Amino acid sequence: MFAIFLKFAENRPKAPEFMAAHKAWIKQGFDDGVFLMVGSLQPNMGGAVLAHGVSRYEIETRVNADPFVVEGIVSAEILEISPARADQRLDFLMA
Repeated sequence: MFAIFLKFAENRPKAPEFMAAHKAWIKQGFDDGVFLMVGSLQPNMGGAVLAHGVSRYEIETRVNADPFVVEGIVSAEILEISPARADQRLDFLMA
């Protein structure tokens, strides 16, 4: 499982120009069954993604393809989590 933090970077003013492509990237992550949740980092710091079911290499490749990352609008930090215990509603993460 991965926690991905997309923090605004020097090209943040370009975000509106690439928002549609970024949203398409997010949609693809959900369509592929990789993304579990996306949301905003508060206060107005960028975004975060929870992902699962792929390797570290695959998630790095996917994140590096985000138009916001490509254009330097955000910098990405990927943290890998090895779940040890979870609420039963999250049992699918334990595999």
